[in-house]
Amino acid sequence: MQSVHEATMREQFGATVTELLDRDPRTALVLADIGTAQFPEAARAHPDRVVNVGIREQLLIGAAGGLALTGMRPIAHTFASFLIERPFEQVKLDLVHQGVGAVLVSAAGSYDWPAGGRTHMSPGDVALLDTLPGWHVHVPGHPAEADLLLRHAVAADDTLQYVRLSAHQNAGAQPVAPGEFLTVRRGSRTAGTVLAVGPMLDAVLAATETLDVTVLYAATVRPFDAAGLRAALGERADVVLVEPYLAGTSEREAHRALAELPHRVLSLGVPLAEHRHYGSIPEHLAAYGLDAAGLHARIAEYLW
Repeated sequence: MQSVHEATMREQFGATVTELLDRDPRTALVLADIGTAQFPEAARAHPDRVVNVGIREQLLIGAAGGLALTGMRPIAHTFASFLIERPFEQVKLDLVHQGVGAVLVSAAGSYDWPAGGRTHMSPGDVALLDTLPGWHVHVPGHPAEADLLLRHAVAADDTLQYVRLSAHQNAGAQPVAPGEFLTVRRGSRTAGTVLAVGPMLDAVLAATETLDVTVLYAATVRPFDAAGLRAALGERADVVLVEPYLAGTSEREAHRALAELPHRVLSLGVPLAEHRHYGSIPEHLAAYGLDAAGLHARIAEYLW
């Protein structure tokens, strides 16, 4: 993994994309006001390839689709609620239906900026993309992983890539490989398996420290590494999914992966409910049962 600036995922995004713009004349960046402060030098150096469309998220996606049609590799960035939910028709038509590739990079997904209220929360973004074919979805848990996965996404020409950045992150990076689950802790042959997605890894490791479980880590969730999940199982096909967005988002994928085995799947994540109370990120995690204490209780009850 390359040496990267250890700060937030969004700061790493700014540094990585600035470098990519300098290196590859096919790379373009499309913004909708949000994020413009990260790219003053890039905008001056590449005024034809750093485009700010203003607060017009539908145009953000349409412009990315148009750039892709000309042979460019566009990167579109804003908050998840404005990148996936608001312009979803354009994502469906201007990208998927046109058959072009692009890289969508979001921030402030499920609970990153609670003070922004419900308009700035998008726990359903990955589930919404699951209604469309062909998307590769990356959920890094650390800035170094964001750097690696972003470079991979941009280099994967003519594909649709979604990189979900978050202010919620793990203390350290993992040696991730795009598209593959990583075994972080191995349980006994009779242990259950817990799959932690992106920034949920630290809490899962703390929650299961005294439990006999195998812990897998996913920084890429689409395509879903079905073979990796099956290979991690012992004699017991009991799986717990811990995702930092809508609970159950990957449940169908897990069932497909284990279709030929008797199995059980417990899905933990942001509940399907209307969220009206706003606090800090730790307060949201505790309220959803996604902190270490909440996860320990739910995983222990399910597996024993």
